[in-house]
Amino acid sequence: MTAAGRPQRDGLSIGAVLAQLRTEFPDVTISKIRFLESEGLVQPGRTPAGYRQFTAADVERLRFVLSAQRDHYLPLKVIKEQLDAADRGVEPAVPTSKVLPRNLVAMRAERDGMPNADDFGTDHEVRVTREELLADAGIDKGMLAELEQYGLVRPGAAGFYDRDAVQVAKTVRSMTEYGIEPRHLRAFRASADREVGLLEQIVTPTYRQRDPDARGRADEQVRQLAALSVTLHTLLVKTGIRRVAGG
Repeated sequence: MTAAGRPQRDGLSIGAVLAQLRTEFPDVTISKIRFLESEGLVQPGRTPAGYRQFTAADVERLRFVLSAQRDHYLPLKVIKEQLDAADRGVEPAVPTSKVLPRNLVAMRAERDGMPNADDFGTDHEVRVTREELLADAGIDKGMLAELEQYGLVRPGAAGFYDRDAVQVAKTVRSMTEYGIEPRHLRAFRASADREVGLLEQIVTPTYRQRDPDARGRADEQVRQLAALSVTLHTLLVKTGIRRVAGG
């Protein structure tokens, strides 16, 4: 139902909405919900005191947006266009086989297999010890020392590693089977740092804004940009490999 024809509100607070969504979308935050509202993807009502009130339909709308981002890697502009079309009763041009809430249908992403913006969340709850990393990644202390020496793996301030560190170690271990050593991968670290530096320049001004919703906007920007950056990197490597293979 469109904003113009909204039914009587059932009074769900933003905290209650967050609790409902968290089971399916662990990385969602109040800032993210506020950001989606500021982008016009959901339009909750307000109490006389100014507090947001969401209907069950609003929650389903948010669930659709988050699913479209996570599962189909759709940019917010495309998601909003689909929501607007569904509100008008218009079927999307490229349907999927999955029927989503309120008959909202997401297009299949052309980037199947590419990174999802939600892959770049800030969930650091899992803390991996040195011993656990060695066991999970199947490497020895000597290789870990090399990974740290060349900046490929970095423990946190408390000395723990995260899940990505384990994946990096596993990946490098697999690459060593082709004669590649950690020292050969310094260029990867340098390239990643340059990309992060570029994204930092873009989003830092938003993080510094005094607007209470600024952090949500900046978090979303950095996730989207990070996913696009990795997608571009992947495509450029694929293009280069085809050239090497004579394709």
